[in-house]
Amino acid sequence: MTSNASLAPGAAIVNKLWNYANVLRDDGLSYGDYVEQLTYLLFLKMAHEQTQPPLNRPSGIPADYAWPELLKRDGDELEVQYRHTLEALGREKGMLGVIFRKAQNKIQDPAKLRRLIADLIDREQWTSLDTDVKGDAYEGLLAKNAEDVKTGAGQYFTPRSLIRAIVEVMQPEPGMTICDPACGTGGFLLAAHDYIADTHQLDRDQQRHLKFEALHGWEIVDGTARLCVMNMFLHGIGGDESPIRVADSLAADPGDRFDMVLTNPPFGKKSSFMVVNAEGESERENHVVVRDDFWASTSNKQLNFVQHIKTLLRINGRAAVVVPDNVLFEGGAGETVRRKLLDECDVHTLLRLPTGVFYAQGVKANVLFFDRRAGGERAATEKLWIYDFRTNQHFTLKTNTLRRDNLDDFVVSYNPANRHARVESERFHAFSYDELMKRDKASLDIFWLRDESLEDSENLPAPEVIAAEIVEDLQAALDQFAQIAADLGGGSEERPV
Repeated sequence: MTSNASLAPGAAIVNKLWNYANVLRDDGLSYGDYVEQLTYLLFLKMAHEQTQPPLNRPSGIPADYAWPELLKRDGDELEVQYRHTLEALGREKGMLGVIFRKAQNKIQDPAKLRRLIADLIDREQWTSLDTDVKGDAYEGLLAKNAEDVKTGAGQYFTPRSLIRAIVEVMQPEPGMTICDPACGTGGFLLAAHDYIADTHQLDRDQQRHLKFEALHGWEIVDGTARLCVMNMFLHGIGGDESPIRVADSLAADPGDRFDMVLTNPPFGKKSSFMVVNAEGESERENHVVVRDDFWASTSNKQLNFVQHIKTLLRINGRAAVVVPDNVLFEGGAGETVRRKLLDECDVHTLLRLPTGVFYAQGVKANVLFFDRRAGGERAATEKLWIYDFRTNQHFTLKTNTLRRDNLDDFVVSYNPANRHARVESERFHAFSYDELMKRDKASLDIFWLRDESLEDSENLPAPEVIAAEIVEDLQAALDQFAQIAADLGGGSEERPV
């Protein structure tokens, strides 16, 4: 077994904090609950550290609810003080209000709360740790939380290897404004921040812009927004005001426009809500989003996010969005959105992703890259380049996880330095706008490679990979049937994925 002493600082802290999570599991605390409690306590400790020499900064936290007030108590008195602290800070504005919004104490045993405060968190000087160490530690906790499939936390966590590849081909630059309208725990925004910081020599104004003005996000779930804001805070991003808005980004056009949008919207297919019908029974109704800036009114969340992203982009702004297969082939509103998108935006690249890379099972996904263009007589799209990274690729979340180097060929093929000098290969083909328009429903669901496992039994993947892919396909089918049942009036709630 690896000792903490031999681990990188961030990994050692993750191990130390995570081992205590297992102690609290015995009290019924989920991993997600634990990370949330850590978020509150880490923020309070770091805010206190900044009031001490040599920083001596004024604290934004009222003295009655500062870290020393927790540290000097134990037993029931500690539990009461902690509960009052969470309630009071949840009423504050700015970043404080987002982190502590609707916060509750989930650690019912005061002795275990005392140990977490005094023995684990108070013994580290968190502000003196390098930003990378703090950030990596928290990212490590979020990754472990995403692995806890029972909580569904994985739906808010995009694999970091995929995010890094997407950001590398998008190449965000200093001075840009970058948005994620479904930011989850902040993976895309953090990767964009790190890419800009690592690949450019920033002057003071550029550093300030990157810290306070460059990054913007929306997240509809309070708990997830809390984790995202804390993640960014630990990476040194943001000030008193939160860069993340806790709201439904699809509700309306916010009026803001951005240079770049990077996002992986939630995978649930339909937007819906519960109502009480005339008979007094609960039933689920699809929520059709109607907006003047949308090409089509639909309850399909992914189609709505694609339309919303087009609105968010400035002219010549660029987007990379993870979408499920149904966005590529669905008729009706789906066909309308695809035809309009190809006409008004330069839809230049599609990455077909393999199964087994997302924590949400049953997901067959892609990354769609497009640039918004000013209106003209000709269609904005000339060619769509499709990279098939799905056929004959087999990944699992545990035994064969997706690594960044698995995407090296895609990054090279994308040719971010000069997209007009791309070269076709076995996995990378170009399709003209006219070819796409002639396809049934303007479908972008295009494959050309043959599945080797269908032709030669010797090329079959390992049994555990086959089993995982069967589960993925069955899960996808079950979710589709569940949606059909709900649409037919069964009233069953759509499963979170």
